[in-house]
Formats: sequence, structure tokens, C-alpha cells
Amino acid sequence: MRALTWHGEKDVRVEEVPDPEIVNPTDAIIEVTATAICGSDLHLYNGKMPSMREGDVLGHEPMGEVVEVGRDVETLAVGDRVVVPFTISCGSCWFCGRDQYSLCDNSNPNAEIARKMMGQSPAGLFGFSHMLGGYAGGQAEYLRVPYADVGPVKVDSDLPDEQVLFLSDIFPTGYMAAENADIEEGDTVAVWGCGPVGQFAIQSAWMLGAGRVVAIDRVAERLEMARQHGDAEVIDYEEEDVYDRLMAMTGNRGPDRCIDAVGTEAHGTGLDGFSDRVREGVKLQDDRPYVLREAIKCCRKGGTLSVPGVYIGRANVPMGPLMNKALTVKTGQTHVQRYLDPLLERIESGEIDPSFVISHQVSLEDGPEMYETFNRKDDDCIKVVMTP
Repeated sequence: MRALTWHGEKDVRVEEVPDPEIVNPTDAIIEVTATAICGSDLHLYNGKMPSMREGDVLGHEPMGEVVEVGRDVETLAVGDRVVVPFTISCGSCWFCGRDQYSLCDNSNPNAEIARKMMGQSPAGLFGFSHMLGGYAGGQAEYLRVPYADVGPVKVDSDLPDEQVLFLSDIFPTGYMAAENADIEEGDTVAVWGCGPVGQFAIQSAWMLGAGRVVAIDRVAERLEMARQHGDAEVIDYEEEDVYDRLMAMTGNRGPDRCIDAVGTEAHGTGLDGFSDRVREGVKLQDDRPYVLREAIKCCRKGGTLSVPGVYIGRANVPMGPLMNKALTVKTGQTHVQRYLDPLLERIESGEIDPSFVISHQVSLEDGPEMYETFNRKDDDCIKVVMTP
């Protein structure tokens, strides 16, 4: 089959790789009908994620049609149309029993690698390094889906792929980010990063009762999308000081809830941003947590900071302000399976059409070029959907 494969920093190729096969009786195989490039895929593209190997198949936002099931699969049948969450979860461990699917104890066969870095291992993820399982990803013609009774959600309606595909990751991720922010009726919510996850965090903040949403970015088309589709007030951080503007907007109190939808590769400004790049360059830190520091500074006392943005390792974070301002911080990979049914209902009811984030629809063969375009933010690129 054809697939997008990783060969090092900024080196993604379309290659022939072996077709996936049923390995365990709880597996299913899907023929991929749509798959997307996620912002976190760019961390792999830019060489930020350890334990990648040459030839790894990328991608964790797929959907398609079931073409084969293992003998123990009970909820899926050949011909079913499904969206596959990026988190691989067994459904029976202590964490899955508490709907904390991204913390699954059993789905990472390389848990020891993750344990050495993190203390314990999170769940396995599709197409996201050997530390997180070494699973082949979904930017391919076919995909093996472990624990098939636990992950995929069936789509029985005739909604197009583009409207349901993002249940695989970015819609639940944006929603969980807003949920983690503990939004109360009328709160002011500030969202750093207007990429796809940020856009869904904005939409979800309104769903959860926000009274005001402020979107922060530097890319004009992303800010316009936040304004037009998210009804957000916007701040271009290259044109004005974010802290000063947020203080002016909130009577010097600060936003009630802050969401870091950027993560490890934040583009900071001034001396602080320069310091991050230097520290990263000399291996004193793995991440550039400029946004995290700015959100801590801006958030009101007693407020909540939600962090859906992916971080890799060591980061220079100001614990003094975090503690003295009594901030609550909530983070985590998304417990996607928890949100699939309720968010699918919102799509089917017409409350939201997630396809608004799509800027480019291309073939799988165009994948390497689109990785570069997305990484450089050229051609107004916000979200790429590929058809194998």
C-alpha cells in the first residue's frame, strides 16, 4: 500500500509499505477514506519527538471503511464506516474504567521506554513514535486498529467525511481543553494558538458557557477564522503586547481561563522568545514554552490554565507565579473515546460543522509537499485533509 513515511527532520516520503494484517483477535483493518495532517505531526516533521525510526508510517487522524475484523471483535463488521481516535485504549484497565483513555495501561507495548522518561507510560498512539507504541499511522491506504471494540465510532448517517473526520482528534481535543479550563457562565477565556485545536477550543468555550473569548495568534488567516467562525476577539501578538491588551480588556484582572493550544514549538517574541531558542539550541530544554509562561502571567488569580498543546520534555516554567497566583493547571492527551458519541450528536444535530477548518484537500501523493506548506504556514494553510 501507499503511505507517508518519516525519514528524519523535514523528510516525509510517499512509499510502498506492507499492507497491515490482523495481529490480535481484537484488531480490525480499515480502508482509509480520509486522513489529516495534525499540528502535532509537525513536531515529528521537525525532529522534536524522540524514538522515531526511519520508515515509520505517520498520521493519527483517520477514518474509513472496515474491511476485516478479528474473531473477537463484536461491535464492528465489514462495511462499517468509522472514525478512529488517535488514542489506542484497551477499555478494561483501571484508567479506561475511569474514562481516562489516553492513560491506558495496556496499549503501549513499549511502555518501558516511556516509563524511563515520564515515570509511567500513557496510552499507545497511532503514528507517534516508538516511545508511544510504534504503531503504524493512518496517513496510508489501510490501517490496523487494535482494540477495535473500544476505539472507532460508527458513522451511520450520510454526513461527508469532512464533517466527521475530526472526531479522531482535534474536535475532542479542543473540547476537552475547554472542559479542562473549568469554564463558568460568563467567563472570559483566552486561547493562545488559532490552529485547528485552538479553533475548536474557541467553539467549545462558547458551548460551555463562556461570556467572552479572546484568540491570540500572529497568522492573519487564523485570526480571521477565529473572528469569523468563532466570534472571538483577536490579538495579533506581533502587533501588540498580549499581557497589556488582556489587562486592558479585563479591568486588570486577567482572563478567568487560559488555554495553551500551541505547545512545544511556540514562536516567542523579544528577549524571552530569543532565550527559549538559545536554551533549546544548546540542549538546556526540549520545548519552547513561551506561551505557557505568558498564559501563567496573564491568567487571573485563582484562574485555570488548560494545556492541550503537546510538550515533549524539559521546559523553563515559572513555578513561583503559578503557585503564588493559586492557578489550577489541567493537561493531558485527549481521552477521545469519552467524547465521540456526544460530539457526533452535536455534528449530526447541525450545532457545529467541523469542516470549517479545512483549507486544503489533496491526495496522499501530495502529502510531503503539504507537510512543508503546513509547517511554513504558506498558502493560508490551516488544515490539510488527504484522500488515499
